[in-house]
Amino acid sequence: MSATTQNATGTVEAATVELTILDDHTESPVTAELRPAEGGVHPQVRLSFADVERALGFTRKPQGWCRGDVCVPAAAVAGIEDATAGTLDVTAFAALLDRPVAAEFAAGVMAFGTAAGDRSAVLAGGTAPDFTLPDADGVPHSLGGLRGRKVALVFWASWCGCRYDLPEWERRHAELAAEGFSVLSIAVDRRIEDAAPWIAEAAPTHPALIDVDGRVADLYQLLNVPTVVWVDEEGRIARPNDTQFATDLFRSMSGLDSAKALGALRRWVTTGDSGLAPEAVAALTRTGTAEQQQARTEAALALWLLRHGRQEAAEQHFAAAAELAPEDVTTWRSAMPLLGVDPMGEEYFSRRTALEEAGVPIYRPLPD
Repeated sequence: MSATTQNATGTVEAATVELTILDDHTESPVTAELRPAEGGVHPQVRLSFADVERALGFTRKPQGWCRGDVCVPAAAVAGIEDATAGTLDVTAFAALLDRPVAAEFAAGVMAFGTAAGDRSAVLAGGTAPDFTLPDADGVPHSLGGLRGRKVALVFWASWCGCRYDLPEWERRHAELAAEGFSVLSIAVDRRIEDAAPWIAEAAPTHPALIDVDGRVADLYQLLNVPTVVWVDEEGRIARPNDTQFATDLFRSMSGLDSAKALGALRRWVTTGDSGLAPEAVAALTRTGTAEQQQARTEAALALWLLRHGRQEAAEQHFAAAAELAPEDVTTWRSAMPLLGVDPMGEEYFSRRTALEEAGVPIYRPLPD
């Protein structure tokens, strides 16, 4: 049976369907059994044990379902697996792990995000999550490839005034490269062609990457750009998510002094003094929320839908993301160009004003 299993009232009926599972932005095709919801938001989605392992990376062992160091005890999953049929209700399984789920069964797709607690614990633990992203020419680069150097992760976007800072970040890279320092810039645009002209104009010698799927923005719990993260030679976070501008073009709006930020950066690069002890790094690492992770999961699903010609469904899930986490400017503003909305136009400033009136900060600089 096809994945069109919703009846006239919108209720999902029992069916066997072909689904695409998105697990933390990785796609896997599976055959699933759908059963009507029993009090939950989503229907039961039952996968074979083999498909659970292939799509979600969990393996059924005598002690429970395990992936790496994480094991869900057998007793906890006893009520949601069918050992005779060899299937597991992955919707309920995600709930056990506090993982957000978003689905569009009419399009045959279901997305699993990462639990907010898991994301926050990694960052609070002080190790910078590694990643690999392409540059504008499709050449992959990884954060781990810069181990042994101090790194400034610079998150920006073509839809942010901080795009004008990219040449200045390149100058800082060139100035301090001999001191064992590198800039690694990451555009959070969802289309390569949006970021590429600004990268070309800056002519970077540093790795200038594009996060079209929002995967690294998710890893680092990004809420807006510009955001800068300092990573030391051992891959530890020396300064967590911080609003930093490289020029004073928007100082009247942000109130931030680029010279002061540059002075602190030079001091860290040349003396190793980041101004923050490890315990302070942990204390200043903001804790993500379940709503933010649900919003990122909705947005990941929406992006998949848009790329597969499901415009109306994509708009609904992007709207759900914006409603769940309006403070996550990166998520909803990066969607605007995809939906034909000016990310620097009236709608953006209307949303921004609403946040400011609600006391929600647009910029989040760390204390001096």
